[in-house]
Amino acid sequence: MDLPAIDARRIRYDAQLLAGSDLSPAEVVTRAVALQGQDLPGVLRAIAIRSRPGTTVDDVRAAFDAGDIVRSWPMRGTLFATTPAHLAAILHHTGERVQRSAALRRSQLGLDDATIARARGILRDALQDGGLTRADALALWQAAGIATDSGRGYHLIFHLAVDGLMHWGPFAGAEQQLVLTPPVQADPDDLVGVLRGYVLARGPVTADDAAWWLKLPKTAVRQAAARIDDLTVVTVEGAPGWVIGEPDAPGPSGVTLVPAFDEWVLGYAIRSLVASPRMLDAQVPGRNGVFRPAILVDGVVVGTWRLPARSSKDRTPIVELVERTTAATRASIDRALAAWPHG
Repeated sequence: MDLPAIDARRIRYDAQLLAGSDLSPAEVVTRAVALQGQDLPGVLRAIAIRSRPGTTVDDVRAAFDAGDIVRSWPMRGTLFATTPAHLAAILHHTGERVQRSAALRRSQLGLDDATIARARGILRDALQDGGLTRADALALWQAAGIATDSGRGYHLIFHLAVDGLMHWGPFAGAEQQLVLTPPVQADPDDLVGVLRGYVLARGPVTADDAAWWLKLPKTAVRQAAARIDDLTVVTVEGAPGWVIGEPDAPGPSGVTLVPAFDEWVLGYAIRSLVASPRMLDAQVPGRNGVFRPAILVDGVVVGTWRLPARSSKDRTPIVELVERTTAATRASIDRALAAWPHG
């Protein structure tokens, strides 16, 4: 099956649930395996827009409070929202690789094995009594003589989370707390389920996309793909890719708003299907790693948007269009911005 780019985008749009679904926030994350969560407000909104009608950011926060969704570093030095089961399954395959990739940085920060072991024991004991904010954790280590400045505290939290000690869970006000991660027995075969979820929630994807997202060797990814019974091989304008099941290309999706760091862009190693090079430059100004909220027109990123600062008297959304659009499309963008319900 050879898909033109427009059909591939529309199939991907449906897979990404960008028109919403009948799922709860926890079910959305379970289906997607993990969603980019470096920006906490962004991932709360990314989950809400993919959930059943009427889902609010507070509903997503409640799923974190209940322990149904967690946030951690399952694949690399980037935070993701995922589920406890998926976190255990992914870290089973990626944890050692992630730690090896950060070994030089640990050495540069002076975090030797003895220091890390002390930090682990202090935090593990403290978390027995409940969750801690980042500031709480850093204060405990500082009081014990473990320096947390110059990024050491952040790296200790990252290292111990990848080791499976704890994750970001319930909220304390606007901030998430660290809580202990219960031990979960991971099955090596879980990689098949993880990969299937990645393809289901983002297809069509390439093997390169999957290997990049999971940070695993392409050989391991292809071996897992060969065991997915309902994986379908397609081509997108001649390039091979994967979907789950037999895809039917839906109709146009119109105007869609996505929050910062959304998987519509960040779920793929190759992003040319949905955004031009100049659009990607505008979405990540100065290539600073900060992905702005995006405006999609039938799945193509045409510009960025953001709400003004809360202190501003003028609450008109700020729009920067990069690609050419019609007057009718601009009117649709204005209506979508006026109807945006997630703050």
